[in-house]
Amino acid sequence: MKKNIVVIEGDGIGPEVTRQSIKVLNAIAEQYGHDFNYSYHLMGADAIDKTGSPLPDETIEAALNSDAILFGAIGHPKYDNDPTAKVRPEQGLLKLRKSLQLFANIRPVSTYASLHHLSPLKTKNIEDVDFVIYRELTGGIYFGKKELNAEQTIASDECTYTREEIERITHLAFKQALQRRKKLTLVDKANVLETSRLWRKVVQEIAGLYPEVAVDFLFVDNAAMQIILNPKQFDVVLTENMFGDIISDEASVISGSLGLLPSASIGHGSALFEPIHGSYPQAAGKDIANPLGSILSAAMMLDHFGLLKEAAIIREAVNWTLQNGFVTKDIDPVNFYFTTTIGELISDYVGNKFPGDINKANIELRKSTII
Repeated sequence: MKKNIVVIEGDGIGPEVTRQSIKVLNAIAEQYGHDFNYSYHLMGADAIDKTGSPLPDETIEAALNSDAILFGAIGHPKYDNDPTAKVRPEQGLLKLRKSLQLFANIRPVSTYASLHHLSPLKTKNIEDVDFVIYRELTGGIYFGKKELNAEQTIASDECTYTREEIERITHLAFKQALQRRKKLTLVDKANVLETSRLWRKVVQEIAGLYPEVAVDFLFVDNAAMQIILNPKQFDVVLTENMFGDIISDEASVISGSLGLLPSASIGHGSALFEPIHGSYPQAAGKDIANPLGSILSAAMMLDHFGLLKEAAIIREAVNWTLQNGFVTKDIDPVNFYFTTTIGELISDYVGNKFPGDINKANIELRKSTII
């Protein structure tokens, strides 16, 4: 299979973790006879510094003509600490989502037995957690009309949704539920918000087309509690933009590290794949960032291409590293391995380059012992 992939390394640790994903994808290509062609483009603070724009036109053009986009991270303290900045890194990502019509953000949430001790939740509550959040990505309050009066005493943010925007992601979520445990939960605030009432009405109508899927409804405040109290109850969670932003970040801490979780943003054309963590500028250039979220995002990209076997071997490799204690500093602050080492280990696993018994002492030569 031949695919053209746009790589946007972005800011902070983005370049470091994305390069590990490229290593792994190259190992996949070699092992399974695929041809992945990469072109590198700018977005975010890096793009602002080099071009004055958070999303240059050439990046949009390349993305529109690609099979997929692999993205690192976005953001820089000089913008985070200046709320008055007119040009901001985040504008690039919002514009890219709009330009590519990426209307669905997909975030799987799962746990690893070897890392249960890192979760803020009790082990008995997180065993076998496996659900996925479908967040609408291009509508709602983030994209609504914004007003501030001349005296700067009254502000408003309009939240608008159309039936079409709700329908298109709802169908995706139901189709995913059919492939999983056949349960879908809509998270809304239909007791207060008119937009939520429209969401609930549309979802109830579409549910009739998927009779095999059990559907329930939770107000967002209750959903936030249930994700902590009993995350195992969820299978596919569907929600609007702002609610999805909040509950997906809440759910991300269940696994024990933000560095573990991948995401996909899909629409009518090219899809974008990225880890959910931020740019983490404090770790940039130190070779200590966790690349697994990015590598698992690459696995989601392979799923998107229909390369299910190849995606599965990447996930198997990730599990192997975690089970054998090959982890980065966010997971073990004392006995940790470098970002590049993890990338090499997973690439070697994918390439079937390990002997039957791993000589861990050799790998330990590349381990950081900084406390």
